[in-house]
Amino acid sequence: MSEASCVFCKIVRGEIDATLLHRDDGLVAFRDLSPKAPFHALVVPTRHLETLDELEEGDADLVGRMLLRGSALAREQGLTGGYRLVLNCGPDGGQSVFHVHLHVLGGRRMTWPPG
Repeated sequence: MSEASCVFCKIVRGEIDATLLHRDDGLVAFRDLSPKAPFHALVVPTRHLETLDELEEGDADLVGRMLLRGSALAREQGLTGGYRLVLNCGPDGGQSVFHVHLHVLGGRRMTWPPG
């Protein structure tokens, strides 16, 4: 998928409306348009990366910042009973939008295994 046609890149650029929860120089967080929990947000890098397989050593800070932002969103939403952070990679891993993204899910008891 090209950056020009990527739905998450369009949200990052402001071409598609989304309920933004955070924006900084490298990340954007917004509510998922098809939530799977009472609170379901996505944290995406502003740089287009299709899958986790494209990450390199130099991206460790980016991934760390994604996780920190996810836990901050959970705290901001008062998810004191717990929450789930999910990264999917590739079609067999459940990835449906090919732009790296972190799911932040909470507000209900999570089950295991997830799917």
